[in-house]
Amino acid sequence: MKLALPTFLRTTTFKLALIYSAMFAAFSAALLVYLYYSTVYYIRTESERRMDLEFEQLGNAYYTGGMERLSQSVLERMTRTGSTYFYYLEDASGRKIAGHFGRLPAAPPQSDLVQTVYFTFEQKEPDGTIVERPAAGRIVRLTNNGGALLVAFDTAQQTAIVGRIQRAIFIAAPIGLILSLLGGILISRGAARRADELARTAEAVMGGELERRAPVRGSGDEFDRLASRLNAMLDQIEKLVESTRHTGNAIAHDLRSPLSRLRNRLEIALSEPMSKESAEATLGETVEEVDRVLGTFNAILRLARLEAGAEGERVRMDVSGLGEELAELFDPACEEAGLSFKSNISRNMTVLADRDLVGQALSNLLDNAVKYTPEGGAITFSITRGPNNTVDMIVVDSGPGVPEEARERVVQRFQRMDSARTQPGSGLGLALVDSVADMHGGDFILTDAGGPPEAPGLKAILRLPRVLNIC
Repeated sequence: MKLALPTFLRTTTFKLALIYSAMFAAFSAALLVYLYYSTVYYIRTESERRMDLEFEQLGNAYYTGGMERLSQSVLERMTRTGSTYFYYLEDASGRKIAGHFGRLPAAPPQSDLVQTVYFTFEQKEPDGTIVERPAAGRIVRLTNNGGALLVAFDTAQQTAIVGRIQRAIFIAAPIGLILSLLGGILISRGAARRADELARTAEAVMGGELERRAPVRGSGDEFDRLASRLNAMLDQIEKLVESTRHTGNAIAHDLRSPLSRLRNRLEIALSEPMSKESAEATLGETVEEVDRVLGTFNAILRLARLEAGAEGERVRMDVSGLGEELAELFDPACEEAGLSFKSNISRNMTVLADRDLVGQALSNLLDNAVKYTPEGGAITFSITRGPNNTVDMIVVDSGPGVPEEARERVVQRFQRMDSARTQPGSGLGLALVDSVADMHGGDFILTDAGGPPEAPGLKAILRLPRVLNIC
């Protein structure tokens, strides 16, 4: 039976931490090895250099003064204070001439070659004890004489230094490896914990907890940024789900009345003998009801496409011309409804927008104003320069207005105030205006028009960024 690894050990963060720990350990090991060999190499190289210098100086003494000058030089060096070298000189017969030792530690070479030797010697300490110390040196056969010369030095200090370096490496290497592994595990556990929180949030949302959000700790790291984006996405998903739920109910509510009227009308028509005139009237009324239903579905479809970004081609346009066209169109409609209409259109109000969508949005605002303003009221339509280099397209009416607490709700799909249920419409007009504003990076603002409490009126502002004309 194959044993499954714990979940933590199978996470990507742990694997990455393990890789980085291995890389850190390898680097540390390479660094320690480099330090060891470079230090030992330096010590040995320096010893070799100093040894070469000793033999060079003694060789000069031998070649300039012979055996007598060489023995004198050896005796001078033996009595030199602070010298770390040991010497031994013998003649061709093997008799000691001068030196620290009783005899050579090894037989000299037969020719003028150099022989490296490692040996131990006894040394008397200040307290009288005899200790055995390690040494290393060279033995050379003197040319034209047959004698031999040994130059050696005490390697105890060098051996101690190398030993300390070795012990430091043997201690530091496992400690570095353990610390790197612990650090990698701790870091990976923290990252895995944050990833688990995001995963649990996603699982909870999938389970129906739409209000669940990923925790944001305020550290500003990539997990916080990811959690913030995830929460923003979940907010949008929750909004869309709630909108979808409400949309279904609203569609059923708003389409039930026209479909019921349509069915009743057809049922009545079928229950009685029909003349040509009554049949034509019934069919005409039926077509009107069907057109209203189709209009609602077309509005839903266009709004869905707009929110999905599938509609709209933005170009530089002067909304002043569009405003004048709409003013000419709605002026007679207001006159027919018994309303006064005034327009104030500023020139050179250039925006980067889709002309059809902006026109549809303004038409919705004007149509709502005409629909909900009682006879004898007034409507004002203006296009002016707004704050912070924007263009404000404003429709003001003297109708009942919209209460402040309901203004966020009325811009949602199929949201209609109770007083508007008797008026024809689908509740999608203001939702489309709000979507057009979002699509163009603008704002849709609803406020009171400043009328009396019983009829405060409504001031609707479609605010879009203005584009400066470059000549």
